[in-house]
Amino acid sequence: MREFFSYLWPTTKSFSSEINGTLEVTYINGKKVLDSENANYSYGSLQKIMEFGLAKIDLQKVENLLLLGMGGGSIIKTLRNNFEYYNSIVAIEIDPEIIKLAREEFGINNSGNLKIIHEDALDYVKKSEERFELIVIDLFIDTQVPPLFYGEEFCKNVSHLMDKNSSIIFNTGINLQKESEIIKRIISNFGNEFKFKIFKKVNRTNTLLIGMKKL
Repeated sequence: MREFFSYLWPTTKSFSSEINGTLEVTYINGKKVLDSENANYSYGSLQKIMEFGLAKIDLQKVENLLLLGMGGGSIIKTLRNNFEYYNSIVAIEIDPEIIKLAREEFGINNSGNLKIIHEDALDYVKKSEERFELIVIDLFIDTQVPPLFYGEEFCKNVSHLMDKNSSIIFNTGINLQKESEIIKRIISNFGNEFKFKIFKKVNRTNTLLIGMKKL
């Protein structure tokens, strides 16, 4: 019954986060979505954007996946349900309120092949010794990717977690100002070891960088 009425009268619950400000879980058209004040965080347009990126990757060759920026867990559900990817996922999320919402509102919990870590992605990639065949970078505070995640230190630390022929999906932002400059900076900071393809205006909004480590 609740699902039926969501098509007629969407219902929204608001939550306060010290990191992301106001977060909203809306039940609309039979499903829940997670939004910040100005952007979709999970299960709406963002899910379609990341599904586009994941479709470019041969997931059969991925045994260990790192997700930097879990949000409400829509990428995890897309991997499981749309791509039948059931191998290891390590999900890093800085905001404890989002981790709580992912668990209580969207059913995203730690399991044998899903490890959720409450940590700043900057710190995690600096100290981790694991290796990953795919790293997905989806790090937003509202509509913005913090500039540190475009920086040389972050990019080099991410690279150190990848072996040859590992892949990366980098969600660089929404309708970016100085887009060309930011893209050039990211690609330069990853260095000649990587070969990137640029996909602009995915789902009419976001730019994705999809690359492979060649050396």
